[in-house]
Amino acid sequence: MKIFLATARIDDVAWGAAHGMLDGVLTAPALLADDAAGDARTHLLELCRLGHGPVFVAVQNIDAAGAYRDAKELAKLSDQIVVLVPLVEDTLGAMRRLNADGIRVAATHVFNTAQALLAARAGASSVVIALDQLDAAGHDAVGVVREVRRAFDSSDAECDIVAVHPASPTQFGLCACAGADAVAVTEALCRALLVHPLTDRGVEQFLGDVARLRRVWPVA
Repeated sequence: MKIFLATARIDDVAWGAAHGMLDGVLTAPALLADDAAGDARTHLLELCRLGHGPVFVAVQNIDAAGAYRDAKELAKLSDQIVVLVPLVEDTLGAMRRLNADGIRVAATHVFNTAQALLAARAGASSVVIALDQLDAAGHDAVGVVREVRRAFDSSDAECDIVAVHPASPTQFGLCACAGADAVAVTEALCRALLVHPLTDRGVEQFLGDVARLRRVWPVA
């Protein structure tokens, strides 16, 4: 399973890349608006340079012509760009056209198996499932990921599942078990994945054991 950073901050992506914790970057319009100081295109190119993996960027329109036009322009920036397109009736035709043009599309606003299958049929290379929104609405977010995985496997759909914004390291792990192809996390949660309640106790014991060992095996 791949790990994407849900961010548009240069520092976050640089940290993830430096620590081998980064397979891609998933931006959002609000994140780009907050973090792109100046030209958003230049900012996206820097994210591509640092990330060396797919960089997901959303279109700015949800009508067929506008979504198609936006996606074509974004795809010109870099081969790494994967265009985020909301799954609504008007964008289905745009997704098909973009797929025929060889442009990778990730369908957003996918909240159930039926929507996921329609997105795959329209040519989406991946579907983005917002765990936080499903949880907030009282749904079993991990259960949705599991159901979509079963549906894709049984129908031989060539479409990845990207789970976004798990609430905790536990939910991150559950998404992996449920069959997500990638999970997009914030930089803060990515750091939290490295920590367990037993970590501090284990490190303290380790350092104590090392101190004892150095009495009989000094380190230069």
